[in-house]
Amino acid sequence: MIPTWKIYPRSQSKDTVYLKNIITDPTIEVGDYTYYDDFENDPRDFQKNNVLYHYPECNPERLVIGKFCSIGCGTKFIFNSANHDMNSLCNFPFPVFFEEWGLETDVKAISNAWENKGDIIIGNDVWIGYDAIIRAGVTIGDGAIIGTRALVTKDVEPYTIVGGIPAKPIRKRFDDETIAELERIRWWDWDE
Repeated sequence: MIPTWKIYPRSQSKDTVYLKNIITDPTIEVGDYTYYDDFENDPRDFQKNNVLYHYPECNPERLVIGKFCSIGCGTKFIFNSANHDMNSLCNFPFPVFFEEWGLETDVKAISNAWENKGDIIIGNDVWIGYDAIIRAGVTIGDGAIIGTRALVTKDVEPYTIVGGIPAKPIRKRFDDETIAELERIRWWDWDE
């Protein structure tokens, strides 16, 4: 386990941070040794710059990221509040601005104003490439690789490489027998 005071895994660089030690939102869970690399912005601002439309006070969605994940610069996690009700007569998200219209603060009504796709769950040992976008309700399995600028709108099977817009499977990283063995041994849970 990394010490809680350690933010930068590499003393020679301030572009990479251990996410677990900088996250303050209780609805965001990050496993040990998962890091984020950002050469454009301060990586300590991950929660503000990369976890978007995440309003736990309205939508109780979670972002759960496993252990030993590598998250590339510009990766975005986009939650349900980014959606608009396309079946409504107007596109404007009135429920979000309840105070502006003098409406009662009904958090449940706000979260039910559009389709709630659920939490974003990232497995262990996942590599997410530069500028990838992960949408609400997606689960990415252990050992998966998400290609640069991929738009992930559906679940990704363990040890699968995906890419594109929308992201589609490119290939499995290993044969089924090897994948089954990796899932069985769960090396990320071994004692240090």
